[in-house]
Amino acid sequence: MIGVTSGMAQDPQTPPALFDRALLRARQRRAQAQGAASFLLDRVAEDISDRLAAVMREFHTAADLWTPGEGLAVLRARLPSIERIELDASGAEKLPFVPESLDLVVSALALQFANDLPGVLAQIRRALRPDGLLLAAMIGGDSLTELRQAFAAAEAECEGGVSPRVAPFADLRDVGALLQRAGFALPVTDVDRVVVRYANAFALMQDIRRMGAANVLIERRRTPSRRSTLLRMAEIYAERFADADGRIRATFDIIWLSGWAPHASQQQPLKPGSAKASLAGAVKKAGGT
Repeated sequence: MIGVTSGMAQDPQTPPALFDRALLRARQRRAQAQGAASFLLDRVAEDISDRLAAVMREFHTAADLWTPGEGLAVLRARLPSIERIELDASGAEKLPFVPESLDLVVSALALQFANDLPGVLAQIRRALRPDGLLLAAMIGGDSLTELRQAFAAAEAECEGGVSPRVAPFADLRDVGALLQRAGFALPVTDVDRVVVRYANAFALMQDIRRMGAANVLIERRRTPSRRSTLLRMAEIYAERFADADGRIRATFDIIWLSGWAPHASQQQPLKPGSAKASLAGAVKKAGGT
């Protein structure tokens, strides 16, 4: 299922690979050919368009990084020259960007599959000109927590163990810290929680497949799941996460991240000790009025 690592590699030069990105590319293409489930991507694309409209500046050179399908086609009217960067067929994460060559990098529902997210963010930062912008949305937080719990309980009950089904997700603080680590100025993160309701767990899993986001963990189970385990998983899901009408809930947390390549014109934090009035003095004054 969809996922992203939030852990740091022991050796920063060779981070462990969690995802089979070549398989991810193949599944995304198959989903597009068969009719993708695009409701999350459509929501994100509209939000990206709105967020960019609020930025009072022109972007002359822009790149769309790894967004599935034609998810950001809505930006073509404003950014006709935007370059679309597809997943590398080999799964490599080396970006084809010249240093300080871009004003804008956008990405929708793709960075959660990066094996080396710190490295990808650092590459984006180097590719941006001073005062260039990164604006991206990725799946994170408590996404698919219901499915994770239902599968874990069913496998423990029916098979005596648990296999990797839903990868761990980065949370808001992880992503904010990674933006700072990559050297972005004015980093901002926020989360948009989307709760989708389904008739049953199998309808949810079908949508995940139609997003091209079924399990691509390298350590994924390679044998078919037992029918009894799947049926028990659906029962547990319904027992724990159904509404009064019997429909189940599925949580998707969309983490938004933005940051700027540093530039002299940007707001700068005050130097320590440069304040003209002390906090203690302000409190004392307020208490005396």
